[in-house]
Amino acid sequence: MSENKKTAEMPMMGPGGRRGPGMGMVEKPKNGKDTLKRLLHYFSVEKKMAVLLMLVVVVMVGFSIYAPKLQSNAIDFIAAGKFNKVIPVLVVMLVIYGFYALCSLAQSLLSAHLSQRIVKRMREDLFHKIVNLPVKYLDTHPHGDVMSRMTNDVENISNTVSQSFGSLVSGVLTVLGTVGMMIYLCWQLALLSCITVVLTIFVTKFLSKRMKLFFVKRQELLGSLNSTTEENITGYKTVVAYNRQQAVIEEFDRTSDELTRTGIMAEILGGSMGPVMNVVNNIGFVIIAAFGGYFAIRGIVSVGMISAFIVYAKQFGRPINEIANLYGQIQTAIAGAERVFAIMDETSEDKSGDPMPEGKGVIRFEHVDFSYVPEKQVLYDFDLEVRAGHKVALVGATGSGKTTVVNLLMRFYEVNQGRILIDGADIREISMNELRKNIAIVLQDTVLFSDTIRNNLKYADLDATDEQMEAAAEMGNCNTMIRRMEHGYDTMLTESGQNLSHGQRQLLAISRAVLANPKILILDEATSSVDTRTEKHIQDAMVNLMKDRTSVIIAHRLSTIQDADFIVVLDQGRIVESGNHTELIEKQGRYYELYMTQFLGKEI
Repeated sequence: MSENKKTAEMPMMGPGGRRGPGMGMVEKPKNGKDTLKRLLHYFSVEKKMAVLLMLVVVVMVGFSIYAPKLQSNAIDFIAAGKFNKVIPVLVVMLVIYGFYALCSLAQSLLSAHLSQRIVKRMREDLFHKIVNLPVKYLDTHPHGDVMSRMTNDVENISNTVSQSFGSLVSGVLTVLGTVGMMIYLCWQLALLSCITVVLTIFVTKFLSKRMKLFFVKRQELLGSLNSTTEENITGYKTVVAYNRQQAVIEEFDRTSDELTRTGIMAEILGGSMGPVMNVVNNIGFVIIAAFGGYFAIRGIVSVGMISAFIVYAKQFGRPINEIANLYGQIQTAIAGAERVFAIMDETSEDKSGDPMPEGKGVIRFEHVDFSYVPEKQVLYDFDLEVRAGHKVALVGATGSGKTTVVNLLMRFYEVNQGRILIDGADIREISMNELRKNIAIVLQDTVLFSDTIRNNLKYADLDATDEQMEAAAEMGNCNTMIRRMEHGYDTMLTESGQNLSHGQRQLLAISRAVLANPKILILDEATSSVDTRTEKHIQDAMVNLMKDRTSVIIAHRLSTIQDADFIVVLDQGRIVESGNHTELIEKQGRYYELYMTQFLGKEI
């Protein structure tokens, strides 16, 4: 919109929607257990595949637990000289290890499919939430950070599900199964081996508290870095025009350096789990070797059983090491999930309500007060009636509240006091979809999408025929322009329509509004950034568009609104004058001052 939302109109924000200095908010992570429960809910949706994966893991773990027992038997047969019984055992072991390899492959494939399905659903839920959030949320949150949650955070969850879920489940089952088998074979050695469990729990608890802090902070800094990058790429021409390259590089480097320091600490703590667990496991091997030899001399265990215990001890330590090594990745995923769920927990726009009332578009503002932040009021007792089919212009200095009036009429924000009526109905009682379906808005900064001209025009009405679309383009004075292009209506537009001039983009926006066939039209500085000749084409298109429609026009160029039925002059959120052009000139008040300043270059 034309007004910069700053000072009294909006919280202090930097370019691109970022908070200004001193306004940053540190997100506090939610309870990790609750976040994990919400993640597991997504697994319940893919119940069949999750159950199949679990069955494969259980079979694989069963093979891995039974194989050392067979090895123990084979060694005991060799020690006893029963060589004829060794070969069958070795064949069975070969078959078991073959099936184990197949199960491992199946686990990888199923984990990949499961992770992609879960993340697809999560992405869809998150995007659905984002597009249904109030405009206020996206106005007051850094866009780069929101994008980071959709990309980086969700991708971290995907990687964790794909790489860690199967390993985590198989690791837990392996530990339980191995402990059970060790107790079955020799409970004395099993109890001694469990000393390593106590050490593992202590180390994990000690490191995990410190790790989570750094992983959460790393994700927050990554979001901030994305926000900085996004705003400087979007405003790159301004950066270059003011020779601010070095300044933005320094700002980027500061955030990047902090991210690097935090990332190094997170990786050091996360990577330390594995080596520490190896030390703990080696202690376990020493215990088994020493006491196993002693028990063998006493006849409590056989030589083959000691061999099996060493394998079981290694098998017992391996999944613990894997879980420890995965812990950092799991923490990253949980931190990312917290950020994703934080958006999902935001309140969506309430789109419920009644149908649009019958009528021709009478708008009534009744004693409206509004502020973006409590301590800075923007509109004071705003009272205005716009008759059906009339053109009402809002003029005033930047920050006077013109754009705020439009924001309230579109219900981008809700009024604090008073009410807004359309054809006698309070807009808060009207369905959001119905309200916006009957209001079209043409902004100073035209929004076009990376698609064909045809689809950009039909964005206003997806069911419109080509004939209706071309008729709208004709009314918008851009049909001839489009026909001259090599591919006509199928011409692809680059990002934001950058392969068109500003005037061409405005004509397309006006034609799109024509196709919407609205009851009420809002024009927000639609001609302020074009040359005089293009302005004439746009004004002609706007005349066609405004015919027989209730229109609200925001303008700084007073030449564009001299024929308005009613002109409202705003100053610091209050109506200071109103009337038509001739009446206001005769009053020689605030409007007269603006007029003389623009057309005669005199300051009154």
